[in-house]
Amino acid sequence: MSSTQLTLYSRLGCHLCEDMEAILPPYLEQTGISLDIVYIDKNDNLEQLYGTLVPVLKAGEKEICHYFLDIKALQQ
Repeated sequence: MSSTQLTLYSRLGCHLCEDMEAILPPYLEQTGISLDIVYIDKNDNLEQLYGTLVPVLKAGEKEICHYFLDIKALQQ
């Protein structure tokens, strides 16, 4: 699983986004999974896709969770 890359779609100043960003590192360190954080604020396409759902955590095209970290979904 160490080759897995997760993407977190986020916004600056979003408390839910900040919470998920703070909670994720211990899980990522245990598994060797890398995380790419994408701030959607200045991207119209991403704003349309994720504007009201952030934070959104994805593995490739598969959404793992949004709003709050779902540990069970992340482990799968």
